[in-house]
Amino acid sequence: MNYKHLYYFWHVAASGHLTQTAQKLHVSQSALSSQIKQLEDWFGMALFERRGRQLVLTQAGHIAKQHADRIFAEGESLVKQLKEGASDQPAIIRIGHASTMSRNFVEAFINDLVSQKEVHYRLHSMTPDQLFNELANHQIDIALANTNVRGSDKQLWQSRLLARQPVSLIGPPGRAITELNSPALVKQHWVLPPENLSLRLAFDMLSAEYNWQPIVLAEADDMAMLRLLTRDTGALAVIPDVVVRDELNSGQLSRYLQLPNVYEQFYAITLKRPFQHPMVVQLLQQFSL
Repeated sequence: MNYKHLYYFWHVAASGHLTQTAQKLHVSQSALSSQIKQLEDWFGMALFERRGRQLVLTQAGHIAKQHADRIFAEGESLVKQLKEGASDQPAIIRIGHASTMSRNFVEAFINDLVSQKEVHYRLHSMTPDQLFNELANHQIDIALANTNVRGSDKQLWQSRLLARQPVSLIGPPGRAITELNSPALVKQHWVLPPENLSLRLAFDMLSAEYNWQPIVLAEADDMAMLRLLTRDTGALAVIPDVVVRDELNSGQLSRYLQLPNVYEQFYAITLKRPFQHPMVVQLLQQFSL
């Protein structure tokens, strides 16, 4: 059996007539009949029974047609996807995001997908190394990260800056903090990112400039964990507003000061391809800096 045998059978099964199908496919009726006979011989059973001038599917023919319908639907989808960059199949988009990223930002990124019932999306939280390995192996369609990455001859990444979120001094309400040189900041308890992150470097520079003497209670590279620690320990934190959006709205935490020239940056990273997943294109169109 080969693809052509099944293809001819599929068309005859749809029309029920050899002559009409032969004309449509631009082959002789005898050649078409021969192909159907070879397929029946290969299966060892009849796929059609003749009723007058019409060919009617046998039980085996119905089973074969059901499989052929799926096979050729997938074939058409393949052609549309590779040649036209489109598909009539339900869209599935796989989004990877760094485990250190703000979940609120990730939620905002996929907001357009939430209302599209015909679109299925899968979210995968992982380390940066896992993120880029999954992307390179085509296991995800797009990666979201809060650190930039540059492509090379071997790894053809495309990195796009999606947003720059201001970073603020956040803490429990009721503190007498109105400016960076406020006496209330000289000796405070803090929860901070680790020293290898740019956000911590910015904090250390401010701390030196204003002679703060921070008491570091905890360090975490996960924004969600920093949010929880800030909320539950009573310590201060330097953190993007988007991370603690819900706590700010509810009054659990207060935003005291926006740090000058300090931002958390969010990137979308994709592989360089002749075409992109249509949903990736749609999502990226939301962001223009």
